[in-house]
Amino acid sequence: MQLDSLTAAFARIATAAVPVGAALALAACASTPVSAPPAPAPVVNATPVAATPAPPPMTAAPTATALPPYLDPNSPISQQRSVYFAYDNDQLRSQDKAVVELQGRYLAQHPEVHVTVAGNTDERGGSEYNLALGQRRAQSVKNALDLLGVKGDQVEAVSYGKEKPKATGHDEAAWQQNRRADFVYPSR
Repeated sequence: MQLDSLTAAFARIATAAVPVGAALALAACASTPVSAPPAPAPVVNATPVAATPAPPPMTAAPTATALPPYLDPNSPISQQRSVYFAYDNDQLRSQDKAVVELQGRYLAQHPEVHVTVAGNTDERGGSEYNLALGQRRAQSVKNALDLLGVKGDQVEAVSYGKEKPKATGHDEAAWQQNRRADFVYPSR
């Protein structure tokens, strides 16, 4: 029974396909071009579709501002800030000139940056003498910076004498660390 209905369906398809095939064959042989059938009319929905709201505009993510080298703990400008001196002396040692040159090159390239050079001494000697020695040490570094092209108003030389020791011991190792001039940059 299913076979009979299937055969009948094929017969109907074949009956409908013959006229269509004949029409296509005649159209191909015609001397005048056959125009294509018109495109179907667009479908219009009777109910309006709600518009999808536009996403909010993207705002730029806050960009991290790069730290200046004197605040970046990984920068040599931040890491190498002290110049050391021999006992009772204000002359730059050859091994410390590299630090002055590093700081001087940076300051010469950044004239908007101001720095304080703070002279320090060890605990030996009187307060007045140590304040004067600390000032001479700071001024010695400032003079070297001037020779490297740093503007004079960028650098202030001050002395703390023996008031701000780096090391608290009372031996030569501690005194060597305290006989210094430090580059002090602004905190921001």
